[in-house]
Amino acid sequence: MVPTEPTEHLQCDIAIIGGGIAGLWLLNRLVSAGYNALLFEQTALGSDQTVASQGMIHGGIKYTLSGTLTGASEAIADMPEHWKACLAGEGDVDLRGASVLSDHFYLWSSSSALSRMSTFLASKATRGRVNKVGKKDRPQLFQHPAFSGSLYKLVDLVLDVPSVIKVLADNCAERIYQIDWSKAAWHKTTSQALAIDFHDRDQTWRLTPGQVVLTAGQGNEAILNTLQVNSPEMQRRPLQQVMIKHRYPHRFYGHCLGAETTPRLTISSHPCDDGSQVWYLGGSLAEKGA
Repeated sequence: MVPTEPTEHLQCDIAIIGGGIAGLWLLNRLVSAGYNALLFEQTALGSDQTVASQGMIHGGIKYTLSGTLTGASEAIADMPEHWKACLAGEGDVDLRGASVLSDHFYLWSSSSALSRMSTFLASKATRGRVNKVGKKDRPQLFQHPAFSGSLYKLVDLVLDVPSVIKVLADNCAERIYQIDWSKAAWHKTTSQALAIDFHDRDQTWRLTPGQVVLTAGQGNEAILNTLQVNSPEMQRRPLQQVMIKHRYPHRFYGHCLGAETTPRLTISSHPCDDGSQVWYLGGSLAEKGA
C-alpha cells in the first residue's frame, strides 16, 4: 500500500480496470451515455487475451452442432448484424475504421458427419444464418477432387483485432491511462468506498470512483485477492492455439465438424507485415492440446 497521504483528491463516475475489448467497449458505451468514465491498463491495450483471439463475431451456429437451437445460440444470433451496424457507424459503438478480414465463415466436414445436421441446417430455424454452398461456388481449397464432404457458409464476421482496439481507444483516448501498480494501490475510505492512490515522488493523488468495473480478464484474480474478495472465483479455460505461418495464397475462415458437437478445428487467416499469412488454429485441437 502507498503510505503517503493524498495531496489531491479526484473523482469520476466509473473506473474501468483492464484495457481489453470488454473494457474499451464498456468505456465507449459509458462515455456515449454521458458518464465520466476512465480506463486504466497495466501493459498494452488489447494485450494477452484480446489480441490472442481469432476476431470471430459469430451468430451462434457453432452452438447448434447437436442439431438443435440452444440458449447460447439464440442469445448471440443477432451479433453479426449488431457489429455490422457498429462498423458502419450506426450502432451503439462507433467502429468505423476497423478492418473486416472476412464477412463469412465456412462449416465443413465429411458427408457422414454433416448428414445428421443437413435437415436442421436447411430448416426455417437457421434461415438467413447459414446457406449450403454448391460445388461451383466453393472456394479453391474445396475444389480439390479428394473433398467429398458438405460445405456451408455462415454469416459470421472475422475482424482484425488490432484495428478494432485502435478504433475503440481513439474514440476515448483522453480517458485512457496506463497504470503502474508498483506506484499505485487500492484504498478503502472511511465509508468503505474503493479508491486508487497514485504515488509519484512526493505526491499522491487519490481517485475515488462511484463504481469500479474489473475487465482485466485473468488479471481480475490478483485484484480480487488484493481486495480480499472471494467471489466470484476465477474461471480458467486453458487453450493451446496453434499458428502456422505460410505463403500460400489462400485466406480461409472456417469450422471443421467432427463426431463431437463442438468444432473439431477452427481456422482463421491473419496477414503479417511481411506479406505472408498465418493460419490460426483453434477448436477442439486447442482445447485438447492444453
